[in-house]
Amino acid sequence: MGRLYSNGMTTVEFAIVAVVLFTMIFAVFEVGRGFYVYAMLDEVTRRGARVAAVCPINDSAIPQLAVFNASGDASSSNLVNELTPANVQIDYLDANGNVVGTPTTPEGFIQIRYVRARIVGYNHTVAVPFLTSFTNIQMPAFDAILPRESLGIPRDGAVTTC
Repeated sequence: MGRLYSNGMTTVEFAIVAVVLFTMIFAVFEVGRGFYVYAMLDEVTRRGARVAAVCPINDSAIPQLAVFNASGDASSSNLVNELTPANVQIDYLDANGNVVGTPTTPEGFIQIRYVRARIVGYNHTVAVPFLTSFTNIQMPAFDAILPRESLGIPRDGAVTTC
């Protein structure tokens, strides 16, 4: 009786199985990375709202601190690929949840009851071979709303930036 499999046939079978196997392995890693990015974006909004509740109104450091950068660092976040402070939107809300149009005026300052942080315009880039139709995924809206606190105005002393 002759051999049922030749060396060439085994190589071809391995090549077919390896493509499917490695694609599945990359997909599992990307699903895990997707969950990580989802959790980090949720944390960025919570952190942004928390920082905005205690920092001066419209301080440029708020979005930078929200994405885990140092104050003055407007580059991409080290924790979430392609997330920049420009993706973080901070709004100051009145008691009814409406955006206060001029929060820096005395009347606007008095109206502020809540601070909202949002992630806008962020796309998650997927790196799974052969899935080019899913390269960029638009992430859902992330919001965090917290009650205002000092808004950077201390009881004693001068206002300091974040």
